[in-house]
Amino acid sequence: MTDFQKYVQRYLDHIPSEDWLEELKKSGERTVEIYSNFTEEQSLFAYAERKWTLKELLLHLSDTERVFQYRILAFARGDKNELPGFDEELYADQSFANERSLSSLLEEYQLVRKSSQILLETANLSALKNIGTANGNQISAETIGKLIVGHNIHHLNIIEERYLLNL
Repeated sequence: MTDFQKYVQRYLDHIPSEDWLEELKKSGERTVEIYSNFTEEQSLFAYAERKWTLKELLLHLSDTERVFQYRILAFARGDKNELPGFDEELYADQSFANERSLSSLLEEYQLVRKSSQILLETANLSALKNIGTANGNQISAETIGKLIVGHNIHHLNIIEERYLLNL
């Protein structure tokens, strides 16, 4: 198994059922539920030095999902161009998430998630099987959709294990 396959499998293993589209909805709802209970002050919490604040983590979820949405769209439409990777640390450093209100970040997350749901729920099933290349690795549009779910659940687990226990 390649490093890329291990990376992908790590996130896919977080999806609790075969109905990944339902899990997309559930993980979005769970994220909103958790973040809706934070105050502005709490949302600036990071569990360790050089770790993201809760605001930065939320915007990371939105940023990553947007990148994945574009990849899904491109591959589902048959685009054969190789798509670049992205540096999540650079994106977080340049996000200025901590300068924004928690409510604006939460609204953005909800809109991005709704967009993902519409894209994935209305996509032709055969188009989701299309394979493209992103960041030097071949992957199907469907697998990227599943990565959105697994990535989100991965970060929800981190919030529960490292943030909530220390707030």
